[in-house]
Amino acid sequence: MSWWVHNYWQAGAYAELLSHVFWVLLSITLHELAHGWAAIWQGDRTPIEQQRMTMNPVVHMGPQSLIMFALCGIAWGVMPVNPHRFRDGRRGDVYVSAAGPAMNLLIMLVCAVLLGLWLALAPGDSPTLYRNGTIFFLLGIELNLFLAVLNLMPIPPLDGSHILAGFSRKAREFFERPEATMIGLFVFIAIFFMTPVGDLLWHVAFRVAMAMGDLAGGLLGAPTVREAILAG
Repeated sequence: MSWWVHNYWQAGAYAELLSHVFWVLLSITLHELAHGWAAIWQGDRTPIEQQRMTMNPVVHMGPQSLIMFALCGIAWGVMPVNPHRFRDGRRGDVYVSAAGPAMNLLIMLVCAVLLGLWLALAPGDSPTLYRNGTIFFLLGIELNLFLAVLNLMPIPPLDGSHILAGFSRKAREFFERPEATMIGLFVFIAIFFMTPVGDLLWHVAFRVAMAMGDLAGGLLGAPTVREAILAG
């Protein structure tokens, strides 16, 4: 298996590489901050007490995640919260858990609007710049849709498991077992590294991103995403 950065570099996909790094760092940071904002709204000041309400991705991702990202392109983040402080109890845990994927969906929509504006208003006398900007916003849509769907899966420790636990007593009892996280990690690895599910999800996210870009740009009479990319 070749290094993912090397694959981008060898293909001359410098804009794709830089865009990928930017969106991973920003999206995970905002995802974790959304959890923190929701927890504070629920009466839990743990994110503030542990000084986690910052835009510094190192704080949210930590050295292990950053090393894994550099080596394998896989990253994650953590926002410490205390559900016992939530004023709405289990329902509060649902709100806090859902805030992260909701932030990714919001970023996705913002990127779609910006992509449409870029396609319509960016100067056409620089095809390379036009192409690179299109790729930048397209990857923002694709990555954040992927992260939203991924985190909504009901597999511990993903957000979806907390959301499901808020509605199902049996699920909550299972997820609270000490071995639940280990089982969840095994299931996650099995699904995404031993089956085509991960590649399929990326493919669907890419197709949706292309469609959203074409829709946003089409409303402004802009070229399609494919035309913008080929222009460079």
